[in-house]
Amino acid sequence: MRAIIVMFDSLNRRMLPPYGDTQTHAPNFVRLAAHTATFDRCYAGSMPCMPARRELHTGRHNFLHRSWGPIEPFDDSMPEILARNGVYTHLVTDHQHYWEDGGATYHTRYSSHEFFRGQEGDLWKGVVAENDRRRLTDIFHRMRNQDRINRSYLADEADHSQTRTFDAGLEFINTNAGADNWMLQIETFDPHEPFFSYEQYHRLYPEGESGESPTDFDWPPYARVTESQATADHARRRYLALLSMCDRNLGRVLDLMDEHDMWKDTMLIVCTDHGYMLGERGWWGKSVMPWYDETIHTPFFVWDPHVGVAGERRQALVQTIDIAPTLLDFFGLQPTRDMLGRPLRETVASDRPVREAGLFGNFGGHVSVTDGRHVYMRACVDPANTPLMEHTLMPTHMRSRFEPSEFVEAEMIPGFSFTKGAPVMRLPGWTMRGPADYGTLLYELETDPGQTTPLRDPALELRMARLLVRLMRDNEAPSSQFERLGLPSDGPVTEDHLLVERQWAQIELGQRRAPTVADFAPDALIATVPVNVLLAEDSTREIVADALPGLRGGKVPPIFDDKTLLEIAGMVPHLDKDRLDALEALLRTAVPA
Repeated sequence: MRAIIVMFDSLNRRMLPPYGDTQTHAPNFVRLAAHTATFDRCYAGSMPCMPARRELHTGRHNFLHRSWGPIEPFDDSMPEILARNGVYTHLVTDHQHYWEDGGATYHTRYSSHEFFRGQEGDLWKGVVAENDRRRLTDIFHRMRNQDRINRSYLADEADHSQTRTFDAGLEFINTNAGADNWMLQIETFDPHEPFFSYEQYHRLYPEGESGESPTDFDWPPYARVTESQATADHARRRYLALLSMCDRNLGRVLDLMDEHDMWKDTMLIVCTDHGYMLGERGWWGKSVMPWYDETIHTPFFVWDPHVGVAGERRQALVQTIDIAPTLLDFFGLQPTRDMLGRPLRETVASDRPVREAGLFGNFGGHVSVTDGRHVYMRACVDPANTPLMEHTLMPTHMRSRFEPSEFVEAEMIPGFSFTKGAPVMRLPGWTMRGPADYGTLLYELETDPGQTTPLRDPALELRMARLLVRLMRDNEAPSSQFERLGLPSDGPVTEDHLLVERQWAQIELGQRRAPTVADFAPDALIATVPVNVLLAEDSTREIVADALPGLRGGKVPPIFDDKTLLEIAGMVPHLDKDRLDALEALLRTAVPA
């Protein structure tokens, strides 16, 4: 038996024809659905990219104990287990996070692997003259500048790392079509931002007739939308163009499976780590907002030759943690005792349920639960979002090692059952943006699929909170998580633990949309002049510092660098329309005509 995983990054299920979309050109996803069981209730778990891949390996959630980081010494790894049992595993990918400190132990779990460079500002081609020496350690500047350099080496679609990744996957299939007992993972970073593809895909989604053609906007920020409608529409078209490029390469895999008659003995799983917000509810991206349906409710397709189900839909609630047990089971192996995911063979065959509810979230964010109909996103009790503790033996962040100062309060503590007798290091953690800005959220998906109307329903909240606590306990969540969320680590969950009513003011504020450029004059200073320029001028420095006290002293955090006050308003909650109008008036008074 053989298995192929085709994994995309940031694939939005709502933009795929098998899930009801009528605008995306994706004929091979339609073809895929005819060959597989299509799951309607698949949810990711630990977010975002590398936490999701830890789940793919280990079959258990990551985000309650640790932020982004490598495979731990005590972790079970599905491809490594397969290799120990005589199944050859091969990874081909252009996902550059495997190259960084926070992902460096994943690819080495496979029997062999191939990487292709150039995605999302990957520090790939060195062109010294095109770099600002003063900003070599500014990762936000470096990513965008490096992406510009990288694109100059990707002028032809054949040179693109997505193309080369699929080329390598097809080469592996052709080379090993006559061999048995192997698993191939073809993993592309696309359609993750930036949405870089080619003219033949752009032509599938022609520009509108607004007269505005913002051709360089294919990399939205992780923030509220402040751009014009035309700019937002353009970014959405660029995403769809890249999605169509992904569809073309998916078709190449299906073609080769047809050519080699592989459907009789080869499992095919097509999945993603998470989705992406493209303006829905006024948001771009992921991670900085709650994990709404567009980002956490993912497409999932499975062909299992053992059961032969094709062209059917499945309603059972499944998650990313089920992939590792499913692959082990396919090759006749048992999931390990620490895997919380379940093999899906019988679910593919007959829609047999594997769980009542699923858990999801990111480290330090909402801890959320869904039963497939309702979603409950539990926020922190204290706006400071404490205590938030890391538990790890691999102290690296996404792109760096932990700083020595981060270890000041570190201590070794007894581990958990899944650490197999190893102690772990516990130390204070942090997150990009905590859940206090949004409060505790409760939604009904069948009547409100856009999640536009949070519910105030104590009876429903109590039922969902009990599901949440049960899953947290099953996952051995540390006591700090229960304390942070105001939930009991043991004993019953009662009405006294409910938060929606207590946090309703936060919830209403969190639903706001940011003002956009359409709300201001075309020459508005708050929308046209970068904040670092305003800070450099004596006449405007104090005005900006009063609005953003963190900028007092003139030092601009890299995430704000080169951004206007309006763009920053998409990232911070207090710069609303009235505040920006007041700032504009003050700046106009201070700046000479």
